[in-house]
Amino acid sequence: MHTVQNTLYVMTPNAYAHLENSTLRIDLDHEKKLQVPLHHLGGLVCFGNVMVSPALMHRLAGEGKSLVLLDNSGRFQARLEGPVSGNILLRQAHHRLACDPLYSLEFARAIVAGKLKNSRVTVQRGAREAADAEEASTLGRIADNLAASLRAAAIANNLDELRGVEGEAARGYFAALNLIVKPQMRAIFTLNGRTRRPPLDRFNALISFLYAMLMNDCRSACEAAGLDAQLGFLHAVRPGRASLALDLQEEFRSILCDRLALTLINRGQINARDFDEREGGAVMLGDKGRRTVVTAWQERKQEEVVHPLTENKVPIGLLAFIQARFMARAIRGEMEGYLPYLPK
Repeated sequence: MHTVQNTLYVMTPNAYAHLENSTLRIDLDHEKKLQVPLHHLGGLVCFGNVMVSPALMHRLAGEGKSLVLLDNSGRFQARLEGPVSGNILLRQAHHRLACDPLYSLEFARAIVAGKLKNSRVTVQRGAREAADAEEASTLGRIADNLAASLRAAAIANNLDELRGVEGEAARGYFAALNLIVKPQMRAIFTLNGRTRRPPLDRFNALISFLYAMLMNDCRSACEAAGLDAQLGFLHAVRPGRASLALDLQEEFRSILCDRLALTLINRGQINARDFDEREGGAVMLGDKGRRTVVTAWQERKQEEVVHPLTENKVPIGLLAFIQARFMARAIRGEMEGYLPYLPK
């Protein structure tokens, strides 16, 4: 069990979360393992086979605290919340502008620009730190290709063209990540292209798990800002898909999730024993691996950075919430356009 930014993560199989007076209590094999006052919590996230009492569900919903259910690999399953809050005028504007092809294109262009710029920074950093001159040169070329993709994104004529530019850039970027892994770790962690459902190698399993936790934060951030998390600009609308949260996630994937994955791999904090291989070639983080990653994720979110637009020092865990508010301001017309997060 771990708490970060007022969210409690429960990963222990067969744990039982229930209400005791005004506290949330976690039992395992009928023994108390944790007890937290409800007023200290903003939400509860349960991985895999965790039982939650109906009384606790009702109390969380009544107090506006979210209950999120993820499977063992961190994939989103369900979310329980109380009545939708937020400004109806903002949501009306959001729906109206999402139907405007020109507005949607410009909003999506900003999202892709943020993703490509931050991805390029990660690749450039890898090039600077590379011990092998040939690999450093290769990473430099990939960084140049990402710069070319940025220029192509700026002149894309429609969303399909923009998505094509983003997809091609992503393929080059993921190839670069293999060269940022230390040579002695590459036999264990090789990214064989981006595979999702299911991940087919350890690197994909690791980043998929991190992306799932980031996605939960981005969805919460969109909803906290009063936006409709289902209605995106870059990602197409599909039933059950939080498209706007996926949009918001893009600018953070590289600088939060991929960098953390590389750190865990290169420092030897995670290894082959932390993964399980399933029938059909699927690879998933095991219980110990999930605990290691969630702990590192929490620690990372508590680190503070200076936001380039507000110029205030904030915990990394709040960046998505700040950016969701910028999205809302752009939709209201209080900003000329959306400005993604670009660390200094």
